[in-house]
Amino acid sequence: MIISEERQIHLAHLITDVIWNDDLVDYTDEDLALRIAKKAVVEFVKEEEDIDTKAKQKVASLKRNVVEGSPEWEILYQKYYAEERAKRGSI
Repeated sequence: MIISEERQIHLAHLITDVIWNDDLVDYTDEDLALRIAKKAVVEFVKEEEDIDTKAKQKVASLKRNVVEGSPEWEILYQKYYAEERAKRGSI
């Protein structure tokens, strides 16, 4: 999943706004809260991209050539993606 930097910043703003508007927390420093939310979104996106890359590499490393986008490729990709997420404890 590739998310532009602008979209990541937008998501961080949405997160902090929802948390504030739902009275889940009162920020003493709104800028700090936004920076922390941005960092969390960036780390999440980076991990998702890494998992995606590893799953694609596993499918590509198979001896039989599985055509990307085919039903078989999609099944294998989903399997390897889920395995990689499970390894990281991020299911």
